[in-house]
Amino acid sequence: MKKGKSQSMAIIGTSIGVIALGLATPSSADMNPPLAALGPPPVPLDNPQTPEKVELGKLLFFDSRIGGDASVSCADCHAQKQGWGFNDSLSRGYPGVIHWRNSQTVINSAYLGKLFWTGSAKSLEGQAPSAALGAVSGNGERDMVEARLAFIPEYVKRFNKVFGDDWPKVNNTWKAIAAFERTLIHDQTPFDKFMRGDKNALTKQQKRGLKLFQGKANCIECHNGQLLTDQKYYNLGVPRAEDWLENGMAQVTFRYEQYAKGVTEEMYRKIKDDAGLYYRTKQKSDMGKFRTPPLRYTAYTAPFMHNGAFLDFEELVDFYNAGGGTNEFTDGTFAKSKTKLLKPLKLNDKEKEDLVAFLESLSGEEIKIPTPKLPPYAPLPAMADAN
Repeated sequence: MKKGKSQSMAIIGTSIGVIALGLATPSSADMNPPLAALGPPPVPLDNPQTPEKVELGKLLFFDSRIGGDASVSCADCHAQKQGWGFNDSLSRGYPGVIHWRNSQTVINSAYLGKLFWTGSAKSLEGQAPSAALGAVSGNGERDMVEARLAFIPEYVKRFNKVFGDDWPKVNNTWKAIAAFERTLIHDQTPFDKFMRGDKNALTKQQKRGLKLFQGKANCIECHNGQLLTDQKYYNLGVPRAEDWLENGMAQVTFRYEQYAKGVTEEMYRKIKDDAGLYYRTKQKSDMGKFRTPPLRYTAYTAPFMHNGAFLDFEELVDFYNAGGGTNEFTDGTFAKSKTKLLKPLKLNDKEKEDLVAFLESLSGEEIKIPTPKLPPYAPLPAMADAN
């Protein structure tokens, strides 16, 4: 995405200001994309934004009728009061089951080219059906979604106006939801204001934390660019989800996912932890790897990591300060794929507090919107007047 001249100059000016404040990064970090304020989100050419499409998408985001038994909507696993995510370690699932991974926020997801923890969707348009139709999430069926929407006169009218559909088409459902999600942008944080030139936007402690982030703590190695993620995959040695030790339904879901993702019988019987990217590549070198999560809006999205292993920033910083952890698999395969980037940081208590303060600067005011009133069903004959 090309930046406008004024935005580019602002970034250049801010970079000079950062250096002047003594926050210049070490040479090893110079190879990484620099930290930056958020610009406009990218919009695909085949799904342009319009106010009518965004409004339709907002209704559908909150509407449980696009799920399997009409009880689970996008907003149930991405609740605005829970950081537009879900604040349990593992997300809620379809009624009667539990999910097996932590639910990520949809805030600023418009910037990502790799969605879900292992990058299995490349766009919001691809993410929406994976969630709405996934067996342990929405469990919906395409034909059932279309049939339900056809019985809702307001949707028939809106789909016709936005997409020209005679009847609501399921693929346009995902396009509308994606258009709404592209409006959930969080770009007025203290960090953004600082990067745009307001030297007073960060406290002295947060500035010290920024220096650590780019220097001694080396967070910038993976958390870089305007979204503070390189969107690459790493095994950090995150400890196993405790729910898999105590929650019988979580154990059932975990075993189901092994089967669904086509692991060998030997692996099915021995694996104790989430193999992450391996399920997509089937390469042992990818065991336990997950995409680097963005750090924006994280003040509202705890617990952290793919399995919600850490409850707050302090636990997260302690984990990295110790050089990561150890995954579980009987033959030690996970340990072999752990990234070599992690090393004990030797941060003292004051430095850890400064780093946490900087992480808090990446979140501004919560994004809250009124929950829309959803349109009702009506008998098919009444729909002749919908257009």
